[in-house]
Amino acid sequence: MAALRYAGLDDTDSEDELPPGWEQRTTKDGWVYYANHTEEKTQWEHPKTGKRKRIAGDLPYGWEQETDENGQVFFVDHINKRTTYLDPRLAFTVDDNPTKPTTRQRYDGSTTAMEILQGRDLSGKVVVVTGANSGIGFETAKSFALHGAHVILACRNMTRANEAVSRILGEWHKAKVEAMTLDLALLRSVQHFAQAFKAKNVSLHVLVCNAAVFGLPWTLTKDGLETTFQVNHLGHFYLVQLLQDVLCRSAPARVVVVSSESHRFTDINDSSGKLDFSRLSPSKNDYWAMLAYNRSKLCNILFSNELHRRLSPRGVTSNAVHPGNMMYSALHRGWWVYTLLFTLARPFTKSMQGTASSGNFSPFGLIKQGGNSGLR
Repeated sequence: MAALRYAGLDDTDSEDELPPGWEQRTTKDGWVYYANHTEEKTQWEHPKTGKRKRIAGDLPYGWEQETDENGQVFFVDHINKRTTYLDPRLAFTVDDNPTKPTTRQRYDGSTTAMEILQGRDLSGKVVVVTGANSGIGFETAKSFALHGAHVILACRNMTRANEAVSRILGEWHKAKVEAMTLDLALLRSVQHFAQAFKAKNVSLHVLVCNAAVFGLPWTLTKDGLETTFQVNHLGHFYLVQLLQDVLCRSAPARVVVVSSESHRFTDINDSSGKLDFSRLSPSKNDYWAMLAYNRSKLCNILFSNELHRRLSPRGVTSNAVHPGNMMYSALHRGWWVYTLLFTLARPFTKSMQGTASSGNFSPFGLIKQGGNSGLR
């Protein structure tokens, strides 16, 4: 111990903390080495533990590795607009001969979308997210875009959609993101969106059916259907049908339908157990906003399961997901009672990034296919 104390090797709180005069560096191929500025020498082994280490995983989102005119590797953080010669992955090094980790749950209710996608390179992947100008849709779109995917924000309000695109580009100027018009309350708009998307001649690897309305008074769309039913279910159903051929050509591909736990509190059958179509798009006298929402979410589940059954043999999987109970979003904006309730519950709810993680589990096979991963 006296020799260690003399060398300064015991003057740290952690066994991995470097003693004074030492610096941790990395090679181009990801190996960690240590520089002793006092003795002007380098070595592969940690001066305290004797272990060799290497970099784990890819660079965090927003970071790029560059080489200066002298051949020195440096790193650019586009989000915080700074450069450094210190590899940001040094905080995630692994031993050259790592021990087998203990088995534990990798993700939980507090996991964010960015954490799920950490280290993934989605370059070349094309993602469409409906209702992506705010809330869950925005966080989902942003998370995909910041990991290299070409993301299309399919929104009704183009002003807000373009503002959302600008916010994403403000975080990473190289993000490949754009907005396209999609009004799910107008089937002709759904058709026009599908035609415009196909005209781009690109693949479609992930389609996130996120857009929804909640707590609306009874209204009919221009197509003559109750608004909640058409926006939450029928519009997405039609969209998937129109893009089905592109999804199959792009396989492996996935459809993610954002549903809700509230699907359990309703039914769409009559007293004899047969499907009652009048319950899907009810008249004004038979309308209750909460039931309309619940029934639309039940339709989401049934649709996702059947879609998976039909298309999974062709490489297209489908999942219905539950983003979390009582999360604070703009979904409830049409009903002041629920706006008050959501405001009171806000301190106890998931963040939008945490909520968006539900949609990000599905595209990479992290939950059971064809089912519902708990339900909004």
